[in-house]
Amino acid sequence: MSVLFVIGGARSGKSHHAQARMEALPGRLAFIATAQPYDAEMEERIARHQADRGPRWTTLEAPIDLPDAIAHASRSTDGVLVDCLTLWLSNLLLAEHDLDACTKDLQEAAQTCPVPLTLVANEVGLGIVPENALARKFRDEAGRMNQRIAGVADEVVLVAAGLPLTLKGS
Repeated sequence: MSVLFVIGGARSGKSHHAQARMEALPGRLAFIATAQPYDAEMEERIARHQADRGPRWTTLEAPIDLPDAIAHASRSTDGVLVDCLTLWLSNLLLAEHDLDACTKDLQEAAQTCPVPLTLVANEVGLGIVPENALARKFRDEAGRMNQRIAGVADEVVLVAAGLPLTLKGS
């Protein structure tokens, strides 16, 4: 099936665009969340996003094991939305997982997903060079991950100021 990769900055409208694209499809939809509610603000943010989705959506949480969650969700729904890969990468980095191997597993999961799959990520490489080593590593790893996912995606859309710009595909 098709893989759509939606990237953009914080509050760019990328999640809204990705959700709207998925909701244009018929059938049942799965939302795979990678965020972890570490504080009250994040809990509120997650609740707000859940309220924005209607009854067609099933939500799964996959802060670490994203490829398996995609495989699981694709067996019982007609489309899968993952939001967001950048938080997933943060979770992996902080848990000291092999980022290269995890990204390779994600690429394979995307390529073998039998239903339309939309992946959302932040574009974090447009700003200044971070001052600390962990932030620089995160920025560099996010850039590498985004390149690899864009490579397997059928369509890549950059969203800025709520406006989608197609970088690859239709």
